[in-house]
Amino acid sequence: MKINKKQLLLYSIIIVAVLFLSSYKLDYYIYQPGGIYALDEVVEVDQRFDSEGELHLVTVRGGQATPIYYLWAKIRPHYQIYDLEQVRPEGISQEEYMNTQLHFMESSQEAATVVAYEAADKDITIDYQGVYIMAVVDGMPAEGHLMPGDQIIEMNGQSVTSSQEVMDLTSSYTKGDEIELTVIREDQEQNVSFELDTFPDEPDRVGMGVSLVTDREVEVNPDVHFNSGSIGGPSAGLMMSLEIYDQLTSEDITKGYQVAGTGEIDYDGKVYRIGGIDKKVVAADRDGAEVFFAPNEGGIEGSNYEIAKQTAEEIGTDMEIVPVDTFQDALDYLNNLEHKS
Repeated sequence: MKINKKQLLLYSIIIVAVLFLSSYKLDYYIYQPGGIYALDEVVEVDQRFDSEGELHLVTVRGGQATPIYYLWAKIRPHYQIYDLEQVRPEGISQEEYMNTQLHFMESSQEAATVVAYEAADKDITIDYQGVYIMAVVDGMPAEGHLMPGDQIIEMNGQSVTSSQEVMDLTSSYTKGDEIELTVIREDQEQNVSFELDTFPDEPDRVGMGVSLVTDREVEVNPDVHFNSGSIGGPSAGLMMSLEIYDQLTSEDITKGYQVAGTGEIDYDGKVYRIGGIDKKVVAADRDGAEVFFAPNEGGIEGSNYEIAKQTAEEIGTDMEIVPVDTFQDALDYLNNLEHKS
């Protein structure tokens, strides 16, 4: 069939329009339900014990919006649209953002390892090697004084080796108090000082406005290995700690169930709020989970657990939504489960 000039022009316009709608990047970021991943493929303890059921981490998918993706997200349940700068601050590339998320995953793996090995009473040695600045919040007191990569070694004359020590010391001060920090920057020791202030969205909380990370050397026996690939963020901490514990101990804590959940975990086994809990409930239900652990946050209004429970009712799932504040809460629930028939 011969194509005339008008038809050629029309086809060209259609092709350009389709390319634009599907590839042009808007200043929005979209989150949607992701999937669940069996943790026995992500975590492997040497000489591990196997289980009948499976423990799963749950993901949320995210990506920068295109015109078509934006319109699709507008009409889909449990899709959420954010301004791009809310997710990835101006000046931060996608690669830098992903590297940060992968670092959060590594820190989460370490915390999960510590919690699980201590709970299982296995050999573990922790050597604290320093606390570092990961990021500085715009408009907060540390801006212009501290830089990512700085190692804090003293705070008001007191030596510090972990982020928890820095946070504990900071919590004892009030707005307007001056702090003096000794930091190592580019192999040079420096003193910096500034006044503390409250956070814009937390007027009762005083701080410097920095994100901290503790450098630890953790040695365990038997060894544990991780293969989380491109999965980032801290929210798999609770589930990884349960998986490590399950592989370390002879008792099958899954009892034959498909168990999913989410929650950041600290080195003391406390479980913290994460983002996108509704999307994770949808993903876990869609992929066949029977139990879902959600951060309870002490039972406050609007907690992750409350939102997870509402979402479960909305989608009509039979999946059991379980509130947890600690690793031990989740472990107790599993230990009290009847074995699946």
